Amino acid sequence: MTVDPSLRPLRLAAHAELATLVVMLANLATLHLRPVSSLTGPAHGCAYLFVIGATWRLTRGSTLTRVVALVPGFGGLLALRRLRAHRLSTGWTNPGCEPGAPTG
Repeated sequence: MTVDPSLRPLRLAAHAELATLVVMLANLATLHLRPVSSLTGPAHGCAYLFVIGATWRLTRGSTLTRVVALVPGFGGLLALRRLRAHRLSTGWTNPGCEPGAPTG
C-alpha cells in the first residue's frame, strides 16, 4: 500500500490530536498536574485546528469528510479514513507522488 504524501501532515496532526487528548484525560483522571495541562491543552488545540484546516484544504474531501474533521479528539482519524476510502474508490492519484517524481 502506498502512502499519499499529501496526507502526511494531516496524519501526523490527527495522531497528535488523539495523543494529547488521551494525555489530558489521563491527567484529569489521576494527578491533575498543572504543567501537564498547560502543555497538552494548547498542543491539542493546535493539532485540532490543524486537522480542520488540512481537511478543508483538500479539495477532494466531501462535505461529510469536512464535517467529520470537526469532531474533537478522533475526527482527524475519521477524516483520514474517509479520504483513503475516497482515494481507493475513485482511483485518485496525486500527481507528482510517484516514486522518482521531481519534487519541485
